[in-house]
Amino acid sequence: MKNLLITGALGNIGYILFKKLQKKYPELNIYLIDKDHDFEKNYYRCDINSYYQLESFFENKKIDFVFHLAGEFGRWNGEEYFDNMWRTNVIGTKNLIKIQERFFFKMIFASSSEVYGDYPGLMLENVVTDKFIRPMNDYATSKLVNEIQILNSADMFNTQTVRVRIFNTYGPGEYFNNYRSVVCRFVYSALHDLNYTVYLNHKRTSTFISDMADGLINVFEQFNPGQVYNLAGNDYHDIKELSDLILSKLNKSDSIVNYVKEEKFTTLNKQTSNQKAKDEIDFSPKVELEEGIEKTIRWMKDVYINKVFDREKILDYFE
Repeated sequence: MKNLLITGALGNIGYILFKKLQKKYPELNIYLIDKDHDFEKNYYRCDINSYYQLESFFENKKIDFVFHLAGEFGRWNGEEYFDNMWRTNVIGTKNLIKIQERFFFKMIFASSSEVYGDYPGLMLENVVTDKFIRPMNDYATSKLVNEIQILNSADMFNTQTVRVRIFNTYGPGEYFNNYRSVVCRFVYSALHDLNYTVYLNHKRTSTFISDMADGLINVFEQFNPGQVYNLAGNDYHDIKELSDLILSKLNKSDSIVNYVKEEKFTTLNKQTSNQKAKDEIDFSPKVELEEGIEKTIRWMKDVYINKVFDREKILDYFE
């Protein structure tokens, strides 16, 4: 039996990945760690900032494969809480890499589209290594540092890791705060008639969360150490188009929207290709933006308005 571990298992991607793996591979023994207490089977409270806590976990278990999703998320979160972000993303990931060098498990690392900075062309996987790209914020910098840490460990210790660059993932399971995805913030604000800001000159490639989880499973199933993949949806859109779609689905006017030309220190256009992932790991995003927004609204209504959400039934929202 293979023993898998998901770090950041209570996060929006981590938990849905866990439920999908559990459903598809009931024979797998899946361990979960995160920094808070929880009640899932095989769940352990463990902060990756602490090498001792990680060491204690791995010394008592034979782990074959790790999905490393734990990390502080978001550019403004990384500016306002930079000390937490650097400890978790850089020191925490280094701790896990040092553990990997001892116990030789395979790993999938969740990087970010932010590593492409404000690169003006199509964001292909080789851009980061072929050109000098200046990350636009500390969060982006931390993810680029992580990728370098992983490459150096592979060269020095023959560790086996695949890096996955995640593009603008949204959907059920993402709870609102001011640092979450633009979809999460817009839907929550519109549901509660709260003002929010739309930056008119920005475009994004959005990825529905179930497609992201399926892509991570594909990487696991067709694991090829040393590779890096963009996991991104097929929807490339401007931010106003996204906002208009959400308002239309909720029958709201745009009187709650503040329109601003652009946001400083933020990538203008995130356009990528997921062709490499399609060719090499059969990645095939299925959920288009309109359908994804509808599913997200349904979940957010059940969580915040109807108060009827059962976490164990999260996969029902992807049917």
